[in-house]
Amino acid sequence: MAGVADRVALVTGAAQGIGAEVARRLAAGGAKVAVLDLDLGAAEAVAAEIVAAGGSALGVAADVSKRDQVQAAVDAVVEKFGALHIVVNNAGVLRDNLLFKMTDDDWTLVMEVHLRGAFLVSQIAQKHMVAAKYGRIINLSSTSALGNRGQANYATAKAGLQGFTKTLAIELGPFGITANAVAPGFIETAMTAATAERVGGTIEQMREAVASTVPVRRGGLPADVANTVAFYAGEEAGYVTGQVIYVDGGAGLI
Repeated sequence: MAGVADRVALVTGAAQGIGAEVARRLAAGGAKVAVLDLDLGAAEAVAAEIVAAGGSALGVAADVSKRDQVQAAVDAVVEKFGALHIVVNNAGVLRDNLLFKMTDDDWTLVMEVHLRGAFLVSQIAQKHMVAAKYGRIINLSSTSALGNRGQANYATAKAGLQGFTKTLAIELGPFGITANAVAPGFIETAMTAATAERVGGTIEQMREAVASTVPVRRGGLPADVANTVAFYAGEEAGYVTGQVIYVDGGAGLI
């Protein structure tokens, strides 16, 4: 079995939610996984969980918007596992607000984490992939890239990641590296639960509302995203690059 077996993967924002599930899924497929997050304790907890399940993992801390921290994290991963084949740029933050209320800091932070973070991690990691003549870069976009009320910053960042992905596919393809994006719709995580509470509802209400509008009649789970990432990350997906898969239960079809 090829897939991601014996490959080395780095997943950013992997201490919880989608990132943690992606890390678990890649580890279950046989990858050695670096769990990167701002919160080292939380990253190490996910890594320990993976190791306890029989996998191989390392917890590392970094602010993905800081070049020196990203460089140190990548160096630690390569020192530990001897290579770096797969990067999943998942780290993200929300600072939702209507345009007339959005502050400069709201805008800048979201751009720094989503766009600068993906840029730095990809740029620093790609030299190891080029040397190996093999690589997989997977960026987490969102259905919000198509536009979403109260998310001028987030929607712009996620749309930017799609353009970034396609450019990486063009530039890095000759070196055996693919670049693809996953764009989730509603996925039930701590972040979406907090969003529901902020607008005066509950995660259960949000789940039911989404389920009533999509063909599959349910909300999304982190595993739905992780399975799509695993496809892109696998050796068998080597002829798929520059693509965006919307993991949204068919939203917009009905």
